[in-house]
Amino acid sequence: MWNLLDGDEGAFPSDAGRGPERVAPVLPLFGQQPVDDDSLLGWQERALCAQTDPEAFFPEKGGSTREAKKVCASCEVRAECLDYALANDERFGIWGGLSERERRKLKRRAV
Repeated sequence: MWNLLDGDEGAFPSDAGRGPERVAPVLPLFGQQPVDDDSLLGWQERALCAQTDPEAFFPEKGGSTREAKKVCASCEVRAECLDYALANDERFGIWGGLSERERRKLKRRAV
């Protein structure tokens, strides 16, 4: 790992025998606050889709969305998932129990 806090000496991985490294903190982009478990993406760990086959949530064109929507229907974080998809303009897959087309319609109605 490169040490971003020190000068040029020891800045490369080949400087292995130097002792403990100080590592620069990873800062969020564009002034966002760091994500903690109970905030923005903490809901993903509680999502039922995380425990099922991801291919069901990204069906091929013309494929069935029934299995994914059935999982979403009983998921406790469905609203957070849909909010995330709408806020981040997710264009593919089933998010919050809605397909891409259903999310587009929902966005149009909200405007």
